[in-house]
Amino acid sequence: MSNTSSSNISVYTIDQTTGALTAGTPVAAGTNPASVTIIPSTATLSGQFAYVANRSSNTISVYKIDQTSGALTDRTDVAAGTNPNSVTIDPSGKFAYAANYSSNTISVYKIDQTTGALTGRTDMAAGTNPNSVTIDPLGKFAYTANYNFDTISVYKIETSGALTGRTDVAAGTNPNSITIDPLGKFAYAANYSSNNISVYAIDQTTGALTAVTTVVAGTNPYVVVIDPSGKFAYVLNAVSSTISVYQIGATGELTPVP
Repeated sequence: MSNTSSSNISVYTIDQTTGALTAGTPVAAGTNPASVTIIPSTATLSGQFAYVANRSSNTISVYKIDQTSGALTDRTDVAAGTNPNSVTIDPSGKFAYAANYSSNTISVYKIDQTTGALTGRTDMAAGTNPNSVTIDPLGKFAYTANYNFDTISVYKIETSGALTGRTDVAAGTNPNSITIDPLGKFAYAANYSSNNISVYAIDQTTGALTAVTTVVAGTNPYVVVIDPSGKFAYVLNAVSSTISVYQIGATGELTPVP
């Protein structure tokens, strides 16, 4: 977990029976770390490296993960754009993407398959104030939530990791984040200022988004999380300090769970 005010990363051990968290020793990050991600289970380097977007130091921190204790070690920092708010890894673990809020770009990196290092940075144009970036489960398409453009940008991911063919689709007011379901069929945008969730169907050939519906959330929805089965969605509402729970229907629609 990233801690923006203390500029460190909290590390926890998870009880495999109860799910309870036991706090470990926090690890220093850059200034105002905004998000953290780990090499996914689908990759050769599964779970071996962690990456942190440091909003105010304009860097991505790279850590090696101790496979026994979970501790983060051997930190190195690489340059990003201005105010990176989000970093994500493609399913192959070969590429990393950072959404740079104030430079209106997505930084694309190659991941060294031995050291986890980020190299070969290139920056791709996004909408105004991209706040998050996510990749579909097959690693074919990338999506960014453009906070002050009220859109979601859709990109094709080339074999080199480059993002091409950008198209923009309308979202609600100030989309803060974009999430893809585990099968890559639906996308969900948390619209911070319109207090709702935009639901889209994904064309699995082109990656294009087609609006399905919008669903009321709590006050200032911040992020949507989908459970691994793809049956339920959870929305963190920042100002109302609540979690909204929904069941996901056959067409991606969200039905509130009492």
